[in-house]
Amino acid sequence: MSRHSKAQFDRRVLLSGVLFGSGIAASMIDLFIFHLALQWHHFYDLSTTEVALTADGFFHAFGWFITVWGLFLLADLRRRTAIPWKRWAGAVITGVGFFQLLDGVVSHKVLGIHQIRYGVDLLLYDVVWIGTALVLLLIGLLMLLRTRHHPATT
Repeated sequence: MSRHSKAQFDRRVLLSGVLFGSGIAASMIDLFIFHLALQWHHFYDLSTTEVALTADGFFHAFGWFITVWGLFLLADLRRRTAIPWKRWAGAVITGVGFFQLLDGVVSHKVLGIHQIRYGVDLLLYDVVWIGTALVLLLIGLLMLLRTRHHPATT
């Protein structure tokens, strides 16, 4: 495999993992835990319940779309060659952390379209949400750095 094709393969491994991780964060963690089980918020809480539920539907359809997209990329890569599973897992964890950080900073704080929970002091919730996102992002990035292949110098 040429250096160019190795780099292209690695980018696809990373894209597959980040898409899958982001989709899992959106569709599994956020949807099942915070929207359905705890019923703490919806994707868009600035209108009626009907609008909030419709927004949830579109948001989670998108989340499942990127999850499946990541899996299709993974299946295509697996069909061609062996997958560097530790590297892919690092990309997945990076994707989860990236999504949680993006959601916590942009959706919760910048746009204010929803909060983690209502009727409580948000400081602890925000610190845990954004702190967890940063920890996951850091773990994922460290895994990616540790599994990076250095091209041989010639």
